[in-house]
Formats: sequence, C-alpha cells, structure tokens
Amino acid sequence: MSHPACPQCQSEYVYEDQQLLICPECAYEWNPNTTSDEDAILVKDANGTLLNDGDKVTVAKDLKIKGSSQVIKIGTKAVVRRVLNKKDHELDCKVDGIGEMMVTAKFVKKANS
Repeated sequence: MSHPACPQCQSEYVYEDQQLLICPECAYEWNPNTTSDEDAILVKDANGTLLNDGDKVTVAKDLKIKGSSQVIKIGTKAVVRRVLNKKDHELDCKVDGIGEMMVTAKFVKKANS
C-alpha cells in the first residue's frame, strides 16, 4: 500500500503506525483520516492575498536568479505548481521564459485571472 508524501518535508518514506502516518526523516506524525485548518499552509503574496496551488502570479520586482546572470523582469507571469511550508522560496513555480524554479512569495502578486 502506498502512503502520501509527508506534508512537512515531502519525504516518500512514510510508514503507518496504528492510525497515524509517521515520517522517519522529520518525525512528523499525522492522521490521514482527519483534516485540520492548522495543517493548512498559509502563504501570502506582496499584497497579502493568500496563494494556492495552481494560482497565476506576476513578478512584483526584478529578481536576480541565484548562480546566474539572468534576471526575471517585473511583470513576468508564472503559475504556482505547489505551495510549500518553507522559510524562503515557498512557491514552486513555472516561470514564463525561464522554466521551473522556487520563488519567494513576497516578490509576486496574484494575477486577476
């Protein structure tokens, strides 16, 4: 039987112990049969709007790409693939003209549609 990835660290090595699922990498324990509002990841853009998986965003300021001389210009569009619970680079995005990359939420704005 396959278990879902750990919601904290995305580890695939989750195992079951009675009613709980346990991650051996970060020691997070959760009951897959219950959902809680406190488990939801809340990430906000530059304007304070909540971001979710699948949202379309635009870059709010020019961003240098780490380890490259390339720059993501203001107004560049991106699609949020996943919202992660991380300190920095909370958004796993597909950026137009650049490709897949992690972006910090405070540097994007949710697109109108």
